[in-house]
Amino acid sequence: MYSVRGHEVYKAGPWSQGPAPLQQLALLDGLDLVPGTPDFVHQVVECAKLAFADRDAWYGDTQDVPLATLLSPAYNEQRRRLIADTASCDLRPGSPDGRPPRLPHFANHIDVEMRRDGSLGEPNAAQGDQRVTTEMGVHRNDTVHIDVIDRWGNLVAAMPSGGWLQSSPVIPELGFCLGSRLQMAWLDPDLPNTVAPGKRPRTTLSPTLVMRGGEPVLACGSPGGDQQDQWQLCFLLQHLVGGLDLQAAIDAPTFHTTHFPRSFDPHEAVPAGLVVEDRLGDGTIRELEARGHRVTRAGEWALGYMCAVARDPDRGTLSAGSSPRGMLGYAAGR
Repeated sequence: MYSVRGHEVYKAGPWSQGPAPLQQLALLDGLDLVPGTPDFVHQVVECAKLAFADRDAWYGDTQDVPLATLLSPAYNEQRRRLIADTASCDLRPGSPDGRPPRLPHFANHIDVEMRRDGSLGEPNAAQGDQRVTTEMGVHRNDTVHIDVIDRWGNLVAAMPSGGWLQSSPVIPELGFCLGSRLQMAWLDPDLPNTVAPGKRPRTTLSPTLVMRGGEPVLACGSPGGDQQDQWQLCFLLQHLVGGLDLQAAIDAPTFHTTHFPRSFDPHEAVPAGLVVEDRLGDGTIRELEARGHRVTRAGEWALGYMCAVARDPDRGTLSAGSSPRGMLGYAAGR
């Protein structure tokens, strides 16, 4: 949990990637945030690079994750000093409690060709005849996110996902796939996320719950692998810091970095990579490029499939919002 603007943001533990956006919030705490500006995008992205480097070095299904330090003011003040006016091309995990970080062997932490939509592709993106055709067009199979709230303020944020094989790496000597989640574990010895009996591989699935004054007020989430928490953070900053309502915060132009290695095999990365929606504006995009970000334009409405539900405890009103991107989700109430 991390507090921001009078709200407590709750995420799953370090067996997932959930604490990474909490680390971003802790890093951003010391910065002047003005959503929609080049400074805002630059700051959010550079903090993401630091937080996700810590994810790769420290997160796993183990009791030894130094989460209290990773979220502490002193640690994040030190890490914040690494943020420069230009984009970093380095993967820089920290040393919480003086412990030297250890990263997995990222054999493919190199430049790769992006797809037309600015993504690196998701492991659940079905190809060919595995695509799903509806009256709204052709869509790829993907993770699903569902948020539900009732009149009493009970909240559920759920992220069903998994079970596909078409993109899971095959073990040649054994003839079967690792599966969509086990491929996120490592074989390098003595890492927090090293595969072991009874140990969960670190997952990208990451729903969000928000409390205010001890009462639940918001649930949100989005499909998207490593981008899930980046898109959710953009939404939370637009809503909690920028003051936009749910739908406006979801609709705001969004972005994500492809700087750090993907959780999915073969763990591609684009150092200093930044994928943006064109609606950020030509001026903002040119400024980001001038700062060293390797910008890929994804289109006007291309990034994130956010949905959210909320309750105002003072008024007892319920609200909901859903991204129009891809026409894959909707908000409903009764």
